[in-house]
Amino acid sequence: MKTVDIFDLSKYRGALMGAAMLIIILFHMPLSRSSAFFGLARCGNVGVDMFLFLSGIGLWYAWTKNPSFKNFYWRRYIRIYPAWLIIAAIFYINNYLTAKGGGYSPNLFHLVANILVNWSFWRIDDLSFWFIPSIMMMYTFAPLYMRLIQKHPVWRWMPLLFILWYAMVRYYTPLWNAVGHVEIFWSRIAVFLLGINCGAWVKEKRSFESSGWIIIVLTFVMSLWLCVFIEASRRSAFPPLVERYAYIPLSVSGMFLFCALFKVLPQWCLRIFTFIGGISLELYLIHVQFVLKYIKVYHWSYWVTTLAVLLISIPLAWLLSKLVDCIVRRLPKQI
Repeated sequence: MKTVDIFDLSKYRGALMGAAMLIIILFHMPLSRSSAFFGLARCGNVGVDMFLFLSGIGLWYAWTKNPSFKNFYWRRYIRIYPAWLIIAAIFYINNYLTAKGGGYSPNLFHLVANILVNWSFWRIDDLSFWFIPSIMMMYTFAPLYMRLIQKHPVWRWMPLLFILWYAMVRYYTPLWNAVGHVEIFWSRIAVFLLGINCGAWVKEKRSFESSGWIIIVLTFVMSLWLCVFIEASRRSAFPPLVERYAYIPLSVSGMFLFCALFKVLPQWCLRIFTFIGGISLELYLIHVQFVLKYIKVYHWSYWVTTLAVLLISIPLAWLLSKLVDCIVRRLPKQI
């Protein structure tokens, strides 16, 4: 077997994001615990870790090409903010009106704050669109981290500090009571920083000897088995700490295996994954709150529900992306 080419994570970045989005959609579909597929479907949570790792790689490329704070923030936020503002305005204004000032937006301040920065996620752990405030917060501090590791490479060990921090949040009661409501955010910082760390290797087009595939396969099988076992047996609201940590090796090894698959897939199939990756943000914003919410009441089978959500969400996401493109083209390329 050929060497493990780390650059494939960049070469197939769009297709990998498409695969991650499909995995997340499978995770969101309602499924009975009695189903043999339940444990595997619940592992779709790992799609978020794939996104964050790939985002970290992309940020390293962007930062080393043009290490400007102003340019960095403009280009990152302009990718997310227009689509977010449209969807957030529709969702939270409707909630504010129909709940008569209650729900996520008990007053006008909360309504405006939710539309601007998804304030309810940080306030009461509103998970409706939790990925958006989380990734925007990570984008905010990413340039500081990248500048730090450029000057002092020893700080590349910082992901380990956030692994320890998350363990402290989960097990130290005062911390849990204070910030545990956003544990879904704390648990993902490490994989995001690891993606930034890996960005240098990807950009340098490093590769490992072919025996590296043995490690990748073993890592994938072991971490997948652990996650499936935990998901099939757990009853708590939050995944246990050990599963959150297992997402990291599962996501990274899984992406290398996806890259190997993409090399042998027909081009038309690869283009489908890449297309879905190109509208992944819009798909994320639309598929749960605007499609699945109204389809799941029919109690169709898991796969019929999934197919219906995809058939409806993908065209809507594409239209939203085109609307955002029209808006962005009228904005300055850089402030």
